[in-house]
Amino acid sequence: MEYNTTRDKLIIKEYGRNIHKMIEHAKTIEDKEKRTQYARMLISIMGQINPQAKEAGDYKHKLWDHLYMMTGFDLDVDAPYPPPSPHFMESKPKKISYKSNHIRYRHYGANIVKIIEAVAEMEDGAEKDALVMTIANHMKKSYLNWNRDSVNDELITDHLHELSGNRLEVKEEMQLHSTSNILSRNKKKKPSRPGQGQGQYQSSAGKFRKPRKSNYQG
Repeated sequence: MEYNTTRDKLIIKEYGRNIHKMIEHAKTIEDKEKRTQYARMLISIMGQINPQAKEAGDYKHKLWDHLYMMTGFDLDVDAPYPPPSPHFMESKPKKISYKSNHIRYRHYGANIVKIIEAVAEMEDGAEKDALVMTIANHMKKSYLNWNRDSVNDELITDHLHELSGNRLEVKEEMQLHSTSNILSRNKKKKPSRPGQGQGQYQSSAGKFRKPRKSNYQG
């Protein structure tokens, strides 16, 4: 019995071992014309086995590249495309550059920083003061979502002052929402269990049933 651990490794596993064996046979065909015909037949079979290759712009070219790769770049045929370089297998794709948002306090999120920047550019007035209060309350709520322990308002105002580049501050007469009020609102937003508050109970089977009506009339 032949085990996979004793067999040669497949170069492109999607095509299976039989295709790899047929490709090895193609290399043994001495007549170039017959070898080319055999290679074209292989390309047709490979296209049926790997139909997702058709999503590429020039999928025929891709199939021929796969054929050359599975032969170890050792196949002399009259192909419609030039063989790829052996270094193609060794080359690594370029790294994708990701945007790095250097957020000082990640628990507030990137959007709040953008909002703070926009409000800081506004002219002083009642509207700006109201927005500052809204931002500060949102920051306090976000902080409590990240850390359930109590947070003092001074910390929030210091963070707002820092994130705005010392341009925004909560005035002394302004008072943020209390911690207990914010936490109670968060609890109310949690969805209740199905059937809760509807006179239903859950049986051991996990199904909700309505209670039986009592015959007693008081």
